[in-house]
Amino acid sequence: MAGSCSSDIFLCSICLDGLKNPVTLHCGHSYCQECVNAFWDQRDQNGLYTCPQCVHPFTPRPVLSKSILLADVMGKMCGGEREEAKAAAAAAAVEEEVVSGDVECDFCTVRRLKAVKSCLVCLASYCSTHVQPHYLSAAFKRHTLVEVSASIQDQICPKHDKLLEVYCRSDGHCVCLLCVMDEHKGHDTVSAAAEREDRQKQFGKKKQKNQRRIQDKEKQLRQLRQKMDSLKCSGDAAVKEAQKVYTEIVRVADMRRCAVEQGIRAEEKAAMSRAGAMVDRLEREICELRKGEDALKQLSLTENHIHFLQSFQTIFDCPEPDESPDFNIHLHTSFDSMTKAICNLRDQMENITQAIAEIPETIQADPKTRGEFLLYSCSLSLDPNTAFESLVLSEGNSKVTWNKRDQHRPQHPDRFTRYDQVLCTDGLSGVCYWEVDWKGPRVEVAMCYKGSELQESCFGYTDQSWCVSLSASSCTFWHNEVKTRISVHYSVTVGVYLNHQAGSLSFYSVSDSGQMMLLHRVQTTFSKPLYPGFMVSRGSSVKIRALK
Repeated sequence: MAGSCSSDIFLCSICLDGLKNPVTLHCGHSYCQECVNAFWDQRDQNGLYTCPQCVHPFTPRPVLSKSILLADVMGKMCGGEREEAKAAAAAAAVEEEVVSGDVECDFCTVRRLKAVKSCLVCLASYCSTHVQPHYLSAAFKRHTLVEVSASIQDQICPKHDKLLEVYCRSDGHCVCLLCVMDEHKGHDTVSAAAEREDRQKQFGKKKQKNQRRIQDKEKQLRQLRQKMDSLKCSGDAAVKEAQKVYTEIVRVADMRRCAVEQGIRAEEKAAMSRAGAMVDRLEREICELRKGEDALKQLSLTENHIHFLQSFQTIFDCPEPDESPDFNIHLHTSFDSMTKAICNLRDQMENITQAIAEIPETIQADPKTRGEFLLYSCSLSLDPNTAFESLVLSEGNSKVTWNKRDQHRPQHPDRFTRYDQVLCTDGLSGVCYWEVDWKGPRVEVAMCYKGSELQESCFGYTDQSWCVSLSASSCTFWHNEVKTRISVHYSVTVGVYLNHQAGSLSFYSVSDSGQMMLLHRVQTTFSKPLYPGFMVSRGSSVKIRALK
């Protein structure tokens, strides 16, 4: 008896504890009376009651009687061995306790344990204990166990409550056998396994195609990175050469500045020397004249007539200094001519500076081919919170269509309330490219800042939006209420290229062969991210292309 005390036959498979008030069903399985009653009470049996382990049916609900033999055996079991059995069952339960994201066992009642398998026939999930009859009993030989699934009900026909086993190729749905004989009668139907095998072949081809595409993309990525590295090296070399040239320009200009300063100072020194000599000469002449003036004054005051007459002729015959030359002529310098030459040099430097400023514009050239544009392609999604009431968004918010019925959307501060317009969810900065297909009487493709001012205005009627208006008869560009006619041929596909940092925004017409025709280019300074937007008139639609 002791050896049998530790056997699982003395444990209730529902509560995983020792049998209490044991009862034995007609199929031979035993349970706690409370456990099996609770099991049947918790399920809508529709008059059919089954064994929790072997699913043997009983009709009507069996009247449970205490198993005297099992109760006597359980009463005589040693307490220590019974505790060991309970501890073993508890340890197993701990290992299988349900955590977040797990599927619970459908047969556990006292404590829900983690399910490890799902049965497609029973349409239930089982823990490691309750799944054992499917492995041991011949009654479950034809049952199909699969990996545990939380959505097992998705594999049941909602109309006939039968397992979905057939695939209808005519309608593209999984159906049950009763559906084949009912509404799918005469359709092209095959077993789910056969369709799976056929699809598996397609899956293999799809996988090979994806692998080839991955390899091609990886090759393109490697080539692009190599080009980026080469571009980085070329850019570094160009910057180094530019710094060298600019340094040389500054050095030469500094040398010329020093030479000009030295020339000016030399001319100044020569002029000052000439002026100093003239100052000395004038001072000497003034001194001689003062001496003569003093002699005349003294002679005029003498009372001796003989001395006056004798001295008069000598003083009167004394030679007078020459007339002073024109000092302005002698002190004339070339300062004015030097100043004029420096001003001319300044004008030349301004021309050089303008030429230097135009160098980045030659570097920041837009892509030329559609393949080059696609390197900057981005994904866009329409924002339902901005859509006007008459606009319908579809195909995963990638298409907008005008509809005469209002959509009765909730109020939102970003919603357009006056014009049939809609914005995309994300603002764009950096370098981006995207395309749209349009059809109908008239549409507008725009880029704009996002703000309250925009909600009450048409695209192109403020200084915060730029748009191309397209119709069957004309194509125009609008910005700040200024209209510009576009005379080139345009198609039903429009491409938009943005280089935010360079302040470049370009609209292109894209042909079926991928030829790019420029419609209009904007060169300005952007202060905020730009949001793609569309105006869709009555009977028109715009579809955002998924670029690969």
